[in-house]
Amino acid sequence: MDELLNKSVETEIAAAERATDGATAGEQPVGAWATLRAAFVGSVHQDFTRGSIGRAIFLLAVPMVLETLMESLFGVVNAFWVSRLGQDSLATVGLTESMLTIIFAVCIGLGMGTTAMIARRIGEGRREAAGDAAAQAIILGVATSLVIGAFGFTFAPALLRLMGASPSVVAVGAGYPRIIYGANICIVLLFLNNAVFRGSGDASIAMRALWLGNAINLVLDPCFIFGLAFFPRLGVTGSAIATTIGRGTAVVFQIWVLTTGRSRVRVHLAQLRPQLDLTLRLVRVSLGGMFQFLIATASWVVIVRLVSAFGSAAVAGYTVALRIIVVAILPSWGMSNAAATLVGQNLGAGQPERAEKSVWKTGFVNMLFLAGVTLLFLLFAERLVGVFTSDPAIVPYAVDCLRFISYGYVFYAWGMVVAGSFNGAGDTYTPTLINLVCFWLFQIPLAYLLARHTALGARGIFLAIMISESVLAVVCILVFRRGHWKTKRV
Repeated sequence: MDELLNKSVETEIAAAERATDGATAGEQPVGAWATLRAAFVGSVHQDFTRGSIGRAIFLLAVPMVLETLMESLFGVVNAFWVSRLGQDSLATVGLTESMLTIIFAVCIGLGMGTTAMIARRIGEGRREAAGDAAAQAIILGVATSLVIGAFGFTFAPALLRLMGASPSVVAVGAGYPRIIYGANICIVLLFLNNAVFRGSGDASIAMRALWLGNAINLVLDPCFIFGLAFFPRLGVTGSAIATTIGRGTAVVFQIWVLTTGRSRVRVHLAQLRPQLDLTLRLVRVSLGGMFQFLIATASWVVIVRLVSAFGSAAVAGYTVALRIIVVAILPSWGMSNAAATLVGQNLGAGQPERAEKSVWKTGFVNMLFLAGVTLLFLLFAERLVGVFTSDPAIVPYAVDCLRFISYGYVFYAWGMVVAGSFNGAGDTYTPTLINLVCFWLFQIPLAYLLARHTALGARGIFLAIMISESVLAVVCILVFRRGHWKTKRV
């Protein structure tokens, strides 16, 4: 049975490789179906430093979009089932997820550094060196997660109380954060291993890892929560166990792929030893990514606080609008990540002009896509909001938020791609500084001014978000055109 399964997979991969390689070898252009299949199946022979840039963007962006969607699905599934247990259990999940921001900051930062380093080594044709970088990322991730895990498991109830949890929430849900934090190694390695795959161009493997993890979580979540069949009834703690098993299984799959040569990057056991110089370089690049995420997240918290001054309806409307926006721009995140990989690999191959061309082309495609989203929001904002709420006090705020923010999407499309390209080049500090200036020194003061000193009210905050995101995009483009990112060494 295993031989038949392996043969089937190999046949699919070979077909995708023939389709992909044909485009770079000067053969007849392949069809849309073959390209789509190649995006899902992947190919270790696809060279992203040659051939059609548009095709390269598609092959990378499609699985990256689905990977992003799958990562967010863990939280959605958990909230869906846990909500059946009552408000204390649901509050536990919400408070725990909010505290996970720190872990996600570490993961995203290390992931940026890892992707940049892996992409550069692959572009240089140094796959052994890429394996060394991947090994150091894994070692660093394990060490970091062990420290976080020991602290989180020990002080989980105290952390819930620190976040304002009531005694009943702590009594019901202390087991949930203990499992999530104690086993955070699954979260960290899932992020980092997928960063390796993204940097190498094996985005379809990252996507399949999250498919596997989510499939297991979907099945086990209700079983452990409600005690279905022979499973114990564990309540909200059962959700944490199911999620950890799902993520852990995905990590096992990733490690299997990395150590058996089924991806562009292979990690050998001998490489899993500390290399101080390489580790320090990885940390130096990653720190910028961590601060970049924390700056953006902290500014979002302040914006929510400003909106809250106008009442619960305004906060609810803003929250509904953000949920719609996040889903709508997922393809843009995929294109941004694709541009980062293309920049890193082409810089490694000594082709900075192709790297720059990849950014402009990706940005243009992203601009067309988000222009369509803008049109959708302008014409159908009420209907989209109506999917989530029909409350007459909430709907106007949500509709205004969607429309005001969407006015800047043409700029935002470029900002996402260019900022991602800086990160792909290993220049994580430039977008961090731009975020600091545009969010903290411009967006927040402008939001306060428009909300408190004009007749716009909460709508002034939405307008400030649009203006500041547009300014950020313009600044990113101006700095990008100077070309210093082309000389960045990682």
